[in-house]
Amino acid sequence: MRYLTATDGSEESDAAVEYATRQAAAFDATLEIAHVLEPKTELIEGEVVLPGGERAAQLGEQTLDQARRLAASTVEAEDESVRIETELLAGRPANAIAERARETGADAIFVGHRGLSEERERVVGSVAKSVLDRADVPVTVVR
Repeated sequence: MRYLTATDGSEESDAAVEYATRQAAAFDATLEIAHVLEPKTELIEGEVVLPGGERAAQLGEQTLDQARRLAASTVEAEDESVRIETELLAGRPANAIAERARETGADAIFVGHRGLSEERERVVGSVAKSVLDRADVPVTVVR
C-alpha cells in the first residue's frame, strides 16, 4: 500500500501527517509526504523553476524535513516502522496532490482541513475540498 499526505507546515497539515503516519504504520504502507510550491512554479526536466529563486525551494525542503521528523517521531511513539518518502511538487496544490497520487499509485490521500492559506481559502475554496473533487482515491480530511 502507498499513502500520500500533503504538508504546508501548518498545525492542520501536521495533524494530517501524524494521522497518515499512524495509518501507514497500521497497514504497512509507504508514506509519501509532499509539499507544493506555488504559485507559478514549474518542474522543467526534473528541476524546480521558481520566480522567487532558490529561497522558495529551500523553504519547501525545510517544510518537508520538518514533516519527516514529525512522522518519524510519531512512528517512534507508536513503536512501529514505516517507510517515509518526501517529494517537492510544483503548481496549484490540489491539482499537484491529485496528480501525484495518480502518478505514484497512491491508495489514499490525507490532507489537513485548513492550511496556511486559510484567508485565501475563504474566498476561492479550500485545497482540501479541491483535492476531494480531483482525486481518484479516498481522501481523508484531518481536523
